[in-house]
Amino acid sequence: MLVLMEIWESIRDFVGTGGQVLYVVAIALFLMWVLMIERYWFLLAEFPRMTKNIVAQWDARQDTTSWYAHRIREAWISEASEKLDQRMLLIKTLVAVCPLIGLLGTVTGMIAVFETMATQGTGNARLMASGISMATIPTMAGMVAALSGVFFSSRLEARARMAKAKLVDSMPHH
Repeated sequence: MLVLMEIWESIRDFVGTGGQVLYVVAIALFLMWVLMIERYWFLLAEFPRMTKNIVAQWDARQDTTSWYAHRIREAWISEASEKLDQRMLLIKTLVAVCPLIGLLGTVTGMIAVFETMATQGTGNARLMASGISMATIPTMAGMVAALSGVFFSSRLEARARMAKAKLVDSMPHH
């Protein structure tokens, strides 16, 4: 319990130093990770079952060589591919937005620095330092959030491409 309280205090201090923009970065990061976990779940648990059903339907067909059969095969592959790609654009958008949210924190922090300079002058370095912290911490947080998203979303995309290729290969057309 004491450890959790210390962690909570550290988070509060970090947000206090970085400003309110860190909450927006945290929300974007949370949403991005929930979506990526859902996509991994689909790819590892749901899609193999879906693939097995599609392949079973294809193997049960007597006609796999006609033009009509090829269109059915393409339609099934297209439907599966669409389900694989669901929410990937949203994940990529969240990855791209995280650094921009961090830059918003930079702007608000610099406004705080200029406000301090306007009211207190340039003589009070301690007050200016808090604004500079508020300017740099959100940028760093946005970049770290985006980097984690870039790495895992690109792996997720590669796995989805491999799963689609595997589906295509398991449905031979003559």
